[in-house]
Amino acid sequence: MTSFKKSDLKFSVVERFLRYVIVDTQSDPSSLTQPSTQKQKNLGQILVNELLEIGVSDAHLDDFGYVYATIPANTTKPNVPIICFCSHMDTSPDCSGENVKPIIHQNYQGEDLVLPDDSTQVLRMAEHPDLKNQLGNDIITASGTTLLGADNKAGVAEIMDACYQWMNHPEIKHGTIRILFTPDEEIGRGVDKVDILKLGAYAGYTIDGESAGTMENETFSADGAKLIISGISAHPGFAKGKMQSAIKIAGAIIAALPDDLSPESTSGKQGFVHPVGIEGHVEQATIEFIIRDFEDDQLEQHANTIRQTADNILKRYPNATYRLQVKPQYRNMKQVLDKHPQIVDYAMEALQRAGMEARLRSIRGGTDGSRLSFMGLPCPNIFAGEHAFHGKQEWVSVQDMQKAVETILHLAEIWEERS
Repeated sequence: MTSFKKSDLKFSVVERFLRYVIVDTQSDPSSLTQPSTQKQKNLGQILVNELLEIGVSDAHLDDFGYVYATIPANTTKPNVPIICFCSHMDTSPDCSGENVKPIIHQNYQGEDLVLPDDSTQVLRMAEHPDLKNQLGNDIITASGTTLLGADNKAGVAEIMDACYQWMNHPEIKHGTIRILFTPDEEIGRGVDKVDILKLGAYAGYTIDGESAGTMENETFSADGAKLIISGISAHPGFAKGKMQSAIKIAGAIIAALPDDLSPESTSGKQGFVHPVGIEGHVEQATIEFIIRDFEDDQLEQHANTIRQTADNILKRYPNATYRLQVKPQYRNMKQVLDKHPQIVDYAMEALQRAGMEARLRSIRGGTDGSRLSFMGLPCPNIFAGEHAFHGKQEWVSVQDMQKAVETILHLAEIWEERS
C-alpha cells in the first residue's frame, strides 16, 4: 500500500527538464576520449550541485563523466536490497543539440504542432500516433532546428525529481538507492567505465523508454562487423583485365544483401544486417555493419549472410580478397532478467500503482541496461515519455514525465514493502 498521494507531491520535473535540455551534451563517436565530449560534464556538474543542494551529500562527478549519488535508506528494515536508477546525459550525434529552445504547447487538442524556427517541421497525429493519448496534456518540443534532448534528459529530470521527493517526503519508505547518470550512451559507450562495485546494487532500472506505462525487459543482441575488401589497383589508362576496384566490389556487396534483412524491411522480433558506413579507395575498401537480433545464434547466421554475399560477388573478381571482423557489442538483457523475475514484476506493479496500464515490451535497440545486466546489475528499462528520438520532432509530455516520477517512487516503496 502506497504511503504518499500524488497531491502531496510538488513536482519539479518540468523545471529541471527545461534547464537540462539547454545544455549541449552531444556525444561524438569519432572521439577517443572518455567521455567523448567534455561538455557532457557540464550537465553532470549541474546535477551534482542540485543533488548536494537537496541534501544528497555524496553526489559527485568522476573523471570519466559519471555522476554517482546515494539516497540513504529511511526504513527500519535491515535487509532491503539496494536498487539503482540510471539515465544517460548525452544526446545523439544524429541531430544538433546546440542552442535548444524548448517550447511547451499547453492543453494539446490534436492539432498540428508547427515548430516556429522551421515551419517544415510539423508534428501531426497521423505521423506520431502516441499523440492521441495526449489530449489535454502539455507537449514539450524544440523549436524546429535541433533535437529536444528528451532522450534521455527526460529520464534524468525524472530521477532528479524523485530524489527531491525522497529527500522531502520521509513518509515514502525506501531502502538505500543509488543514482547513476552516464555519458556516451548514444555511441554505445555508456557503461564502459562504470564502477559496479561502487554502485553495489542488487537491481537497476534505466529510465529511458517511450510510451507511458511501458517497460522493456528485452533488447536486441548486437554485434558490429567490419568487412575489409582488398582489390587490385592499376593505372586507369591501362587497367583492362587488371584492375579490380575494392570500391566497386563494396558497392556490389551492399546491393546484393537480402532486402528482407534490412532495417527498412523488418519489425517486431525480426533482426537485420545494416551497413552503416563505407570508406576506401581502389585498392582497399571497408564496410561497417551493425548486426541485430533477439536470438544470439541468429547473429552468427546474419554474419554468415555477409560472408556468403561477399563470396558470391568475389567470384567475379578472382584476384580480390576480403576478411570479416565481428565484434560483440551487447546481448539481450532478458537472458539475465529471466533469472530475477521480481525485478520486472515489481516494476510492473509500480506502473499500475501510478495509475497506468502496465505493458511489457521488447525494444529494437539497446540501453545501458543491456550491458549493465551482464556486468552484474540486472536492469530493465522503464518509460521516460520520450518520443521521436534523435530528430527535430522529438517530444515529451509534462504529464507523462510526472507519471514516470510517480512510478520511480512507487517502485522504491515496493522493494521496501516486500523485504
